[in-house]
Amino acid sequence: MAFQPTDTLRPLPIEGSPDSRYYSLAVLEEMGLGKISRLPHSIRVILESVLRNLNGSSVQEHHLRQLAGWQPNGERSGEVPFVVSRIVAPDSSGVPLLADLAAMRDAAAELGMVPGDIEPLVPVDLVVDHSIIVEHAGSANALMLNMEIEYERNAERYSFLKWAANAFKAFRIFPPGSGIVHQVNLENLARGVHQKGGVTYFDSLVGTDSHTPMVNGIGVLGWGVGGIEAEAAMLGEPMYLVAPDVIGVELTGAPAPGIVATDIVLTVVQALRAKKVVGKFVEFFGPGAAALPAPDRATISNMAPEYGATAAFFPVDANTLDYLRATGRTKAEIAALKAYFQAQGMFGMPTLGQIDYTDTVHIDLGAVVPSVAGPSRPQDRIALGELKEKVRGLLPQEASAASGSGQALRHGDVVLAAITSCTNTSNPRLMLAAGILARKAVEKGLKAAAHVKTSFTPGSRVVTSYLQATGLDQYLDTLGFNVAGYGCATCMGNSGPLDAGILDQIKDGNLTVAAVLSGNRNFEARIHQAIKANFLMSPPLVVAFAIAGRADFDPANDALGAGPDGKMVYLADLWPTAEEMAQVMPVAQDPKHVLAVYAQTGRNNELWEALPAPKGDLFVWDDGSTYLKRPPFFDGVTLDIPSKGAIKGARALAILGDSVTTDHINPGGSIPPESESGKFLISLGVEPRDFNSYISRRAHDRVMVRSSFANVRIRNLMVDEVGSHTLHQPDGQRMSIFEAAVKYTAEGVPMIVFAGEEYGNGSSRDWAAKGPSLLGVRAVIARGFERIHRSNLVGMGILPLELPEGVSAQTLGLVGDETFDVTGDMDDVRTGQVFELVIHRQDGTTAKVPLRVRIDSAIEEAYFRNGGILPYVLRQRLARHVSGASHA
Repeated sequence: MAFQPTDTLRPLPIEGSPDSRYYSLAVLEEMGLGKISRLPHSIRVILESVLRNLNGSSVQEHHLRQLAGWQPNGERSGEVPFVVSRIVAPDSSGVPLLADLAAMRDAAAELGMVPGDIEPLVPVDLVVDHSIIVEHAGSANALMLNMEIEYERNAERYSFLKWAANAFKAFRIFPPGSGIVHQVNLENLARGVHQKGGVTYFDSLVGTDSHTPMVNGIGVLGWGVGGIEAEAAMLGEPMYLVAPDVIGVELTGAPAPGIVATDIVLTVVQALRAKKVVGKFVEFFGPGAAALPAPDRATISNMAPEYGATAAFFPVDANTLDYLRATGRTKAEIAALKAYFQAQGMFGMPTLGQIDYTDTVHIDLGAVVPSVAGPSRPQDRIALGELKEKVRGLLPQEASAASGSGQALRHGDVVLAAITSCTNTSNPRLMLAAGILARKAVEKGLKAAAHVKTSFTPGSRVVTSYLQATGLDQYLDTLGFNVAGYGCATCMGNSGPLDAGILDQIKDGNLTVAAVLSGNRNFEARIHQAIKANFLMSPPLVVAFAIAGRADFDPANDALGAGPDGKMVYLADLWPTAEEMAQVMPVAQDPKHVLAVYAQTGRNNELWEALPAPKGDLFVWDDGSTYLKRPPFFDGVTLDIPSKGAIKGARALAILGDSVTTDHINPGGSIPPESESGKFLISLGVEPRDFNSYISRRAHDRVMVRSSFANVRIRNLMVDEVGSHTLHQPDGQRMSIFEAAVKYTAEGVPMIVFAGEEYGNGSSRDWAAKGPSLLGVRAVIARGFERIHRSNLVGMGILPLELPEGVSAQTLGLVGDETFDVTGDMDDVRTGQVFELVIHRQDGTTAKVPLRVRIDSAIEEAYFRNGGILPYVLRQRLARHVSGASHA
């Protein structure tokens, strides 16, 4: 007799829901499917989804048995379909995602289908959080002025979002000014469990932002995917994944007094990046993990992309429930969550030996020291006491002779200090610590250095609510940390302009100056194109360094400054004590803050209400728009799959080194007038002051294709300068990468990009794959790929190929004047294949290199064969439509 999922249904006694049931994992163990009780908790969440959604077609019994029999060091081959409960997205990836759906509706209508049938089948929450730019800072009206500018610049995009909210039934929007998607997810969206049709089950999700794992801190499994993957999930396709390795991270010991969550997370990032957990799940356990409050756990989970993990899961326990109470969840919700996790044998923090992990890492929290990270990678932790020496080593030789007196800017000065969202403003303890340090500094008469641009962009309005309730907001304001917006700002490059005089000094002196920020990303040229060094640190340290005004500063021995009485003030004089923290923490943990803020979401928002909201199933595209253009990804798609053609006689569009981020491939900040995108916008009559950011233009492919490889700091090893330059071959003419791609396309020449290790790390940026695809890039040949970006390349029909260990473009002696052939049938690419790269050199010699095809699953084979996820999904819908019509 065939296995029936209903055989595992068991009653779940919950007060108020006497008929509730659940799919019991323990029953699977009783049936002999595996030692379920020893599986990592994150694997069990996926297993329950497979069990509950088993339908004999997309989710089959062999999937269930395969995952139930997961072995810590077993073979990782077969893929598992994971049906998530919901999807979250910021506007940066959400707007182009919805534009693609709108274009899919257009294509469906043109193919004779009902456009309204293109509808998300999974609930989608979109939080508008990536468009605020810190144009104004350090003033009481900064928030109002920045939001007015934001609405003026983004009126078209926001009107489009209001259309989508009306046109798609399963779509909900949080307007600008609500906060960042991750904190809204923590505070409001995440329920822990869902109840539907009398069945209780795990909350789970994917998000179109790489920091989606932040919600793992409260026991909700979710991770970041590209928007093109999320579209497939929205439209009913399961998320396919190869069952991952799970690395157990045992946390032991207790942090020393004064150690904060930022110090801990930077220590974890460094340790796990060294462990090479890229593409793996990480699961925390042990007494140290049990003692961490949920916001500290969320801070650690947030930075999963910085150590490369797909997910960073903390099991549910009493601390999880405490957080949910403090953020306004009802008694009934908390009771249901606790009862469900207890019934599944998953309530409480595991200890060493209880769970079978692929490998185990041990981190002693008692050994954590005050830390920062930089100057350009989040995994490069620096003990705070060593920062001064580290910064001095980064500075030009003449910096040691530069005078620190007077008003002249010098090497090593901090010019930007930002308490920014995501990693730290989810954490009341960190925010209150910043407020207390600010209060003590103001009381001693200290001020922020005059050359520092200070800003504060909290993760939600809840932060402002509890800071006001404690009275600490006024001290942050006094030091220039006035709220400048609610959203992802400085950390993603929306730091806004520096003072013109400061900028002139930086340029004229070619100064190496610094930014300090409480974010999670500090890649070169990401924060501000004029700032060469960027250091991640806790919010209270950001305040301290704004006062000090320089990065080559030793907090233990150097004074922050002198008060009006001439007495020198040191960091130790200002650092919050345990007693001071204990006085204010209960205020932040009062659920009234969250309940009051979210009761007002979308209400009394005059700017949002004033926007027009188009109606109808189809969006009416404006040909004159410079923000919204119908995406081209469905143009010409029919039921038949066209042949791709061989990669023969290809040229290298770029030869890149290690650690090329998605910011290098597709920048997200301001658009320089001299860039290809800038020149294009000028040709359309857009003034440079109205360019907005690359991110805001993501729904206009003609702007965005020109942004590919356009970062001012990208290094193409084919040329001798940084920036978006290459050599067109065979004439050797120097030109922009975009210009070369246009010429190669006109000449019918295939293009390849070469890269080193960690290609595509950073944000889950769709346009880092969409742009190269539209340029005509056929393959990326790299030493290694970041997980999401590799998936995005496949999702856009670009073939990821991996070089053998120890082989690189440099060891092969590539200079860019070669031609290349890639062997293999491009119309029938399979998982695990090995292709061959044939290099034809100018001197007539050839070389051959084996390449591992990084198509990692059967569904990816189908995506690539179809030219990407978007044509695949449309063809699936079209096939069902044709089949239905033929049977009518």
